[in-house]
Amino acid sequence: MGTRLQPLTNVLPKPLVPIFHEPMVNYALRHCQAAGITEFAINTHHIPQAWSQAYPQDRFNGSPLHFFHEPLLLETGGGIRNIASFIDNDPILIYNGDILTDIDISQLIENHQASGNIATLALRSSGQNCNVNISGNQVSDMRNLLGDTPGAHQFTGIYCIEPEILELIPDEEVTSIVPAFIQLIEQQKLGAVVLDDGDWFDIGNPDAYRAIHKHLRPKHTDAIHPNAIIDPEAHVDTDTCIIGPDAEIGAHAKLTNTIVWPSASVHAGARHDGAIITGS
Repeated sequence: MGTRLQPLTNVLPKPLVPIFHEPMVNYALRHCQAAGITEFAINTHHIPQAWSQAYPQDRFNGSPLHFFHEPLLLETGGGIRNIASFIDNDPILIYNGDILTDIDISQLIENHQASGNIATLALRSSGQNCNVNISGNQVSDMRNLLGDTPGAHQFTGIYCIEPEILELIPDEEVTSIVPAFIQLIEQQKLGAVVLDDGDWFDIGNPDAYRAIHKHLRPKHTDAIHPNAIIDPEAHVDTDTCIIGPDAEIGAHAKLTNTIVWPSASVHAGARHDGAIITGS
C-alpha cells in the first residue's frame, strides 16, 4: 500500500513513483537486465490500472512483463506462490519494488547457482535494520527467531530462489516468506552473499524520496527536463529543483528545492520550497 510514502502513493503504486522523470521500477528492471534477466513477473495490488498505463505493451526494453494481481495483499510468501505458474521449474531472482540499488546482483546469482542452496539472500554488513545473522556463507538466524543473538546484517530485499521453495510456503492465502527461510536455515539451505559495494536505498518515506534525488542529481543532466513548460516569468532554482517532462510552471511561480512530477502543474504565482508536486 505504500503507507509510509504517502501522500505520494495516493497517486501511484510505490514502484511507479517517478525518480528523475521515470518510474522507480525502471531502475530495478534495467539492473536485472544488465545481469542477464530477460523476463519479469510483477505482483500488483494498489492502483493496478497504473501498470497498464505505464507499460501498455506489457514490455520494458524488449523484456516481457507478466502481471499477477493480488486483490488481497498476499504478503511476501503468498506473493511468491501467486507467481507459481511463472516460476514453473526455473530459478528466480526476487527484487523488492521499493528499493533502488546498483549492488552486484550478478555475483549474487553466480554464488547461488554454485551453492546448492534453495535460496540465497543479498545482504549488507550495515544498515538501519540489521536482523540477519550469518555463519560463513550461510544464514544462521533471522529476526533472532532461532535465538542466535541479534542480527548483524541488513537484508537488501533481493534474493534468489529455487522452485523447491514453493513446497515450504503454507497453503494459507496470506503468508510471509520468513517461516520458509527459517526452515531453510535449519536445513542449511539458506545462503548469504554480502554485497557492500555500491549504493542501496530503501525509498520508504518522503524524506528518503527527497534524499535519493539529491544523491542521484550529479548523475543527471536533465533535472529540468527539456520538455517541461516553464513560463519565462517563473523563477525555478535549477540547482535544487527537478522538473519532469510536460510539467507546467506558471508565471511568477517561485520554486526552490522542489520536485515536480511529469505532467504536473504549478499555478501562476505559487511559492514552493522543499515540495513534491504530484499533479493530483
